[in-house]
Amino acid sequence: MTRKLTFVTPRYGPAIVGGAETAARMLAERLVAAGGWEVEVLTSCASDHLTWENTFEAGSSLEGGVVVRRFPTAARRLVEYFELDGRLRGAPQAATLAEARRWVALNGPQCPELVDAVASTNADVVACYPYLFATTVDAVAVSPAPTLLHPAAHDEPALYLRAFRTSFRDVDGFVYHTRAERALLERVHPVAARPQVVLGLGVDNPAPGGRPGGEVLGLGDRPYLCYLGRVDEHKGCGMLAAFFAQYKERHPGDLALALVGPVSDRAPDHPDIVVTGTVSEGDKWDVLAGATAMVNPSAYESFSLVVLEAWTVGVPVVVNAACDATMEHVTRSGGGLWFGSYRAFEAAVDRLVADAGLRRSLGAAGRCYAEANYRWPVIIDRYTAFLDAAVERGRRPPVATKRLPVVVEGRPYARTV
Repeated sequence: MTRKLTFVTPRYGPAIVGGAETAARMLAERLVAAGGWEVEVLTSCASDHLTWENTFEAGSSLEGGVVVRRFPTAARRLVEYFELDGRLRGAPQAATLAEARRWVALNGPQCPELVDAVASTNADVVACYPYLFATTVDAVAVSPAPTLLHPAAHDEPALYLRAFRTSFRDVDGFVYHTRAERALLERVHPVAARPQVVLGLGVDNPAPGGRPGGEVLGLGDRPYLCYLGRVDEHKGCGMLAAFFAQYKERHPGDLALALVGPVSDRAPDHPDIVVTGTVSEGDKWDVLAGATAMVNPSAYESFSLVVLEAWTVGVPVVVNAACDATMEHVTRSGGGLWFGSYRAFEAAVDRLVADAGLRRSLGAAGRCYAEANYRWPVIIDRYTAFLDAAVERGRRPPVATKRLPVVVEGRPYARTV
């Protein structure tokens, strides 16, 4: 008997660059391919998480075998959000419940029709991804089906806001990316007694375009470090660019840095830093395979698929010591180095640039780790077993909540909080 799973995500699609949204799409498409589950996605018409402007057409489409239903957002993100966020992030535990609820509403995206679709769903299971957005908070509150949460959480100010405690209390199970993410959520919120699984994500086989990475980047035969993902201050790209510029002052030479991905913030201006913008899948794999090392400077990751992708092509990684998830991968695999300061960054880069044998041994260790733990058949089997168990347990009656009117651009918008 085919069962139905409904994902709820704030954004969706192959053009969306975001760890949680990409993870949801990968799971959805592979569940359909594996058979036994009908999968739909309820999401907004927005593509930009900074504005929530409606850019996709509302309605249903079939994408990668998955039924995708998009609903318009009620409003663009307001300046008030940034003002409130700036005030609360310094001491989120001190925020009142009303302030925290207001933050969730302003963070958005606010999609009344999406919430109504969740409330009337005939799905056997609803899975929300990630915890951070209003679509998740609302869906958890109104879902009549067993509801799972993929938190995609990292240690950030928003996680400590009391408004999320209700959502965490009412879900029927948690799906984590790493052991570090589970430990974090259990430390911040009382969720340890809930059904849970540490799932992770599967890694695709490389799909190279067939060109040397240096050719793709216009660097010729020069060695280079690479970063893959959204070029964004929140992802640590500003710090990485500053550290690299300082490194080049102290170590002149041919080494370059490639920042590969869509640019959200002002791109760094340095003669040895190449900023590509969005590239094709083939070019991505070519750049990655040719790198001396892949650097993920973000302190805020719940999984980091790019770390696993680097290892599938035998490339060592350098990660931020402040990020529990990437540090978990590196320490369990022996596939890379880490830094917590400029001096540590300099030492890691020096070692990798100078020692080809070290690069090979680290890359090989990472590849073994990825092969053993993060291949899609293993991931899908584990996930479907957890979904089946959620269906058998059924929906726990959520604690009664109330609907509070929130005014959005002059119009009342009833949110469940």
